[in-house]
Amino acid sequence: MYRYTDENGQIVISSTIPQEASRRGYDILSKNGRVIETIDPEPTEEEIAAREAEEKRQAEAERQRELDRKLLERYSHPDEAVRAMHRKIRELQGLNQLKRGNISVIVSQLDSEQSRAADLERSGRDIPEATLEKIRRLEAQIRDIEREINSQNANIKALRERFEADIERLEEITGEERTLPLDPDDLEE
Repeated sequence: MYRYTDENGQIVISSTIPQEASRRGYDILSKNGRVIETIDPEPTEEEIAAREAEEKRQAEAERQRELDRKLLERYSHPDEAVRAMHRKIRELQGLNQLKRGNISVIVSQLDSEQSRAADLERSGRDIPEATLEKIRRLEAQIRDIEREINSQNANIKALRERFEADIERLEEITGEERTLPLDPDDLEE
């Protein structure tokens, strides 16, 4: 037997249940009229949206817990992350310095080739195509290395932003504040 409320709000007990009543929820009764099971009504669109929002919130909270766990595996204190950031930035800046050194060497070669070409031109001779090609190649190398340096600088900026977000999160989850400056130039050696 089923007990449900009809569209007029009247309680009905019957051996069958209409579909629209099943959407509103009903009770399954035993032979002596006791409730064996209660079937909840279909959720409204608002309830479905609220449930989905709660599930999304819980999934995001779980994702954040996992990220926090991994962050704490790497660093136990915000200062450890600051030191790691400084090391990585110094490493990338060192690579940029090497690239700038390469540019200096190439500029010297370029100056030499351009000087040789100018001497030939002043003496009224034609500049060999090989010399012109070498000048173009050296100029292209300089442009390529400058692009690499600019790209590396963008990588350093992105790295710093990621580290700063991690450091801020570490301060939140450990309850401890960093004591080291974020800018490695502010460190007292």
